[in-house]
Amino acid sequence: MKFNGWPEVGLDWLEDIVDHNERPWFLAHKDTYEASVRGPMEALLADVATEFGPGKVFRPHRDVRFAKDKRPYKENVAGVVNGPRGGGWYVGLAADGLTIASGWYWMSADQLQRYRAAVDAATGEVLEAAVSGLRGDGFEVGGETVRTAPRGWPRDHPRIDLLRMKSMTVWRRFPPSRWFSTPRAEQEVLKAWRRAAPVNEWLAEHVGPPDVTE
Repeated sequence: MKFNGWPEVGLDWLEDIVDHNERPWFLAHKDTYEASVRGPMEALLADVATEFGPGKVFRPHRDVRFAKDKRPYKENVAGVVNGPRGGGWYVGLAADGLTIASGWYWMSADQLQRYRAAVDAATGEVLEAAVSGLRGDGFEVGGETVRTAPRGWPRDHPRIDLLRMKSMTVWRRFPPSRWFSTPRAEQEVLKAWRRAAPVNEWLAEHVGPPDVTE
């Protein structure tokens, strides 16, 4: 199946699940979900696999065991490609728009130690410039942070905003658009992932995968 965008019936499904997030409705409309929501996402990930590697589509069910919100289904369809040296690439579609992201969504203690050492060193200027360039191109940059300076680091460090981060993601959001139903959707995903590549590459080089201990 070649990705040609999400058909209108799939976009309608994503709008409808917001108002009908219950098991009977989902089961009655599961065929539409499989063919016009999940299916195109699988096709998109297959199309980009040559450049970015194999991806997977997230399951539609929410884990509600410990959640106050008991809605059983996610109200988006999303896929991820995990990077071979850490981090990854993400794409998600919902009724309110398309999100294209990449980065490292979590760092172990040893990764965080290497990250902060690299930010503190001269190479931190490279990451700072990459982040600044992405913001200038309309990307948002964020992640989990500590409230003030991390222990052992001065609050007036020139790259304190980067040092405060415990994870780093960059993303672009697009409001609902007609081109979601065209091949342009794949072009925008590739464009955003390629543009954000310098951040992923910096993290892969200076942070790397978590240490594996017995």
